[in-house]
Amino acid sequence: MMYILLIIGFFLLIKGADYFVEGSSAIAKLLKVPSVVIGLTVVALGTSAPEAAVSITAGLAGSNDLALSNVIGSNIFNLVLIVGICALIQPFIIDQSILNRDFPLAILSSVILLYFIRDNRLSRPEGLILLTLMIGYLSLTVVSAIRHTIDIDVQEHYLPMHTSLLYIVLGLAAIIFGGDLVVDNACRIAAAFGLSETLIGLTIVAIGTSLPELVTSITASRKGESGLALGNVVGSNLFNILFILGLSSTVHPIAAQETAMMDILILIIMTTVIYIFCRIRGTMGRFMGALCVAAYAAYSVYIILR
Repeated sequence: MMYILLIIGFFLLIKGADYFVEGSSAIAKLLKVPSVVIGLTVVALGTSAPEAAVSITAGLAGSNDLALSNVIGSNIFNLVLIVGICALIQPFIIDQSILNRDFPLAILSSVILLYFIRDNRLSRPEGLILLTLMIGYLSLTVVSAIRHTIDIDVQEHYLPMHTSLLYIVLGLAAIIFGGDLVVDNACRIAAAFGLSETLIGLTIVAIGTSLPELVTSITASRKGESGLALGNVVGSNLFNILFILGLSSTVHPIAAQETAMMDILILIIMTTVIYIFCRIRGTMGRFMGALCVAAYAAYSVYIILR
């Protein structure tokens, strides 16, 4: 039964992401804002819902290792593997607003998190600081969207507003429910093989809760919405650290193991390397995509063996 529910979860994720991307893309055109802005806000917040549910629930239940490792593992999966796969499917030009603002903020948020857990815990005051930074980031993104509207004819080519909203709601519901099915049943299967909570958090749960980002970004790339795809990933990473860990630690302080510091450091290094490459080249091609996929494979081997 676990395997059947797992397959149903994957189906809901894939179909839900298809409707969610189509609705989000249409909303962007109807509101005359760049799709990257929708990716950084609506899509990023929506696809991060599974991480929020898992981490906050884990924090309340006292499973701190799972709460923290889920977010770190998801962020590495998002930035390295998802971006890599998207580049392999369809090379894309990096939006300048992501390079100038969002990528550096993603690196900065990881550095702040590393500094906060230097004493092996994430306290309530530190969680409140992360939440405050999240509010500031969203405000900055909204102001940017208002300033940079685009002129496009939406009469013939895009869905009407009420249909777009329906696609987003139904798609997101399918994504969240499907992600929940995948994570629950994957964890049961993994636990049957005797895997540790930290390893499950960094691998099975992290990958499971990142499936919405994966299928949404791949679907967006295949539809030519590379701005929405990359914006979704970068926005989700910022949301995961600033909001999810901020809220989780505000509800219940999170204890962090020494290995968490190493994983965050790896996240910072990988994010910085990809940022520098994108800054120099301005694009994500198939070669860089292949390197990202290989880097994630190497990281997976490392966390399994340690």
